[in-house]
Amino acid sequence: MAKLLDKQRYKCALGAMQTVQAIDRALPILHSGPGCAQKLSESTGSSGYFSPNIFPCTSINEKDVVFGGVKKLDSTIGNALKVIDADLYVVLTGCIPEIVGDDSGEVVSRYEDAEKPVVYAPTAGFKGNNYKGHEQVIDAIVDQYLKKTDKKQKGLVNIWADVPYQDLFWLGNLRQLEKLIAELGLTPNTIFGYKRGIENINKIPEAEFNLLVSPWVGLSNVKKMEKKFGTPYLHYPNLPIGATETSKFLREVGKFAGVAEEKVEAVIKEHEDYYYYLISRYADLFLENRVINKQFTVVADAQYSLAVTKFLVNDLGLIPAKQFVVDDTPKNHRDRITEEFKKLNFGIEAEVSFETDGYKIHEEIKTHDYHGYPLLLGGYYEKEVTENLKGNFLNISWPVQDKVVFDSFYAGYEGGIRLIEDIYTIAVSRFN
Repeated sequence: MAKLLDKQRYKCALGAMQTVQAIDRALPILHSGPGCAQKLSESTGSSGYFSPNIFPCTSINEKDVVFGGVKKLDSTIGNALKVIDADLYVVLTGCIPEIVGDDSGEVVSRYEDAEKPVVYAPTAGFKGNNYKGHEQVIDAIVDQYLKKTDKKQKGLVNIWADVPYQDLFWLGNLRQLEKLIAELGLTPNTIFGYKRGIENINKIPEAEFNLLVSPWVGLSNVKKMEKKFGTPYLHYPNLPIGATETSKFLREVGKFAGVAEEKVEAVIKEHEDYYYYLISRYADLFLENRVINKQFTVVADAQYSLAVTKFLVNDLGLIPAKQFVVDDTPKNHRDRITEEFKKLNFGIEAEVSFETDGYKIHEEIKTHDYHGYPLLLGGYYEKEVTENLKGNFLNISWPVQDKVVFDSFYAGYEGGIRLIEDIYTIAVSRFN
């Protein structure tokens, strides 16, 4: 019997076109049906230099299914190189060409000597979701474009985090991670966002190490770079939000990079002093509102579900109900992520469910006793169920439909303050 998946929180692998779009002056070339780009690009803030509405696309049809679409792909790539001014062209395949057996990789190989680099990533929807598609794009750049080098830049660190656009806060979060790394005396290198493009991509093999800030997305990428370029990696399993986790993050990075402990602690002290100065100013607000939300639930991908849970427990002293991870985390990563939910302060552990069906998630939320008003942080899908429970809701994960995010962020010390502001603005507004 067919299974109905309700309110899924991810897209097909071809959604990786947004990973490409997040690289400055990089252009996706789609070998797919004509409607894919439109269906996969509904995120706000996804216009930019190359809008999804102008992505070159083969727009394959019934004839191409019968006779193959490689000729159309060849002409689409060639014409894109002629008329669109980009620094990197990434061919992404949809379901149809891979089902009928188009050799897209062979077509792309014909452009090996083109003036601008052209790479290819197999992103058919049946091969996974856009989290896996994101990894496939990074693999394509590593495998098909970058070359091993003996040149190393002292202190250069490649930073990898969550999936652009799927995480609406991706730009601000990356900039905050860059700032924190720079304060340790290191040189951050990222490839996503403003003025981060082909020049930064070219630096990837020259880094002293890769820093992966993610529960699982990107782990296969940094392992591949370690094998190809000999670049070691540090895997920090969650986005640091607030003082507790950000200070821990800085200490681990500092130790891995060989930064003097005195320097690391000086950076931490400066941030923590200001962070707790702000917290102390609103201590009465926190005490008065502790009874409002005795328990909380996060419904998000592994990145935010884990990061926000640690923040709410370790920094705000809230109690976790069941947490839900909705990104279809590969099974080989789930045990390790589950253990991270047990590494909370005060001996607290959080139960976690890896669930992609929104109906099942909402049924569990409805039947749980939150001992008062629940605090739910998740996708816009959770708004209605929270209102029915008379709880407080904050939209932090995809789909985000009640806010516009330019370069806001939740990462780091400053991000923790912003998240507190967002949560307690909602909490106090219920009495107005």
